[in-house]
Amino acid sequence: MVYILLADGFETAEALCPCDMLRRANVPVQLVGVSGPAARSGQGVTVRTDITLEEVSFDDLELLMLPGGLVGVDNILASEEAMALIRRTAAAGKYVAAICAAPTILGRLGLLEGKRAVCYPGMEDGLTGAQPCVGENVVVDGNIVTGEAAGSSIAFGLKLVELLCGPEAERKVHQGIHYHG
Repeated sequence: MVYILLADGFETAEALCPCDMLRRANVPVQLVGVSGPAARSGQGVTVRTDITLEEVSFDDLELLMLPGGLVGVDNILASEEAMALIRRTAAAGKYVAAICAAPTILGRLGLLEGKRAVCYPGMEDGLTGAQPCVGENVVVDGNIVTGEAAGSSIAFGLKLVELLCGPEAERKVHQGIHYHG
């Protein structure tokens, strides 16, 4: 199961494009409300979540995804439950994926030490302990996956498909959406 954390202020494309790519590959995905059963994006899109944070089943978790959006990131940082889930996921060696401003959460938690990572340009100081990979769309280093920004959302989602389902599944989704990136 992939769980995508949605806190008010999340970046719409960074949450929903990867969700779309994963669901096209038949990966089970649940949108998780950090503060309740719905979240409003920074672009004013309200999304009804599948479950709330309290309903996440850690045993089923394969990948935990954090979309960016400055307000969304601040709201994840303010949630002790969300931060505990991120720590626990990383400690268990399960995938933690973060895009745009969200990799700075991983930096703050010390999860990027000695790893390659990317984030929204200009926020590299928040990648504490990491080797910043400026200009790359997506970077995978062990169980940590980072993406640059909203413009990387499809490539980020496709990389998650590849990691969970293999290159053939990624190729099928890639071709199916006629992605030229």
